[in-house]
Amino acid sequence: MLHGMTDSGAAQPVPQEGAGTPDGFRRLWTPHRMAYIKGEGKPAGTGADEGCPFCRIQRMSDTEGLIVARGVLVFAVLNLYPYNSGHLMICPSRHVADYTDLEEAETAELAVYTKTAMTVLRMASGAQGFNIGMNMGGAAGAGIAGHLHQHVVPRWGGDTNFMPVIGQTKVLPQLLAETREVLALAWKEG
Repeated sequence: MLHGMTDSGAAQPVPQEGAGTPDGFRRLWTPHRMAYIKGEGKPAGTGADEGCPFCRIQRMSDTEGLIVARGVLVFAVLNLYPYNSGHLMICPSRHVADYTDLEEAETAELAVYTKTAMTVLRMASGAQGFNIGMNMGGAAGAGIAGHLHQHVVPRWGGDTNFMPVIGQTKVLPQLLAETREVLALAWKEG
């Protein structure tokens, strides 16, 4: 259904050719998500030189790359397609695909950055809980399988309301650039 205007200026459902039987649902269109669905910008392969976004953003400014903090061996970056506001990923700087291939120092710094991310998200946004994890390999759901990354997703009581459950729509209250600024400042202060 499309929504047209009546002579009085009120919105009125108008059937769209080929859209099927009207069912009473209103649709929220998010065409910007099509780039993610189509895999635009995904690496051509698994190598660092095959378009890896985690390798590419390390050469950008923190603001441009949405990097919240850089360590010696890892960095924290906002997810471009977040599950929740403040969804961070902790990535090794080195292009490595498997957790078991990390060097001990990388493993240790990844753990420290994960803990710091939790502290920062609690301080900056009052996060009440977290989903933390890695998807290892394409079969396990890794969107970028060639470069290991650990998700740190802040959660709040009631953050799964009717919008994602019924409307399959996520409402994010802040632009990524603004979230990056808040978290980067809190990371420095924390």
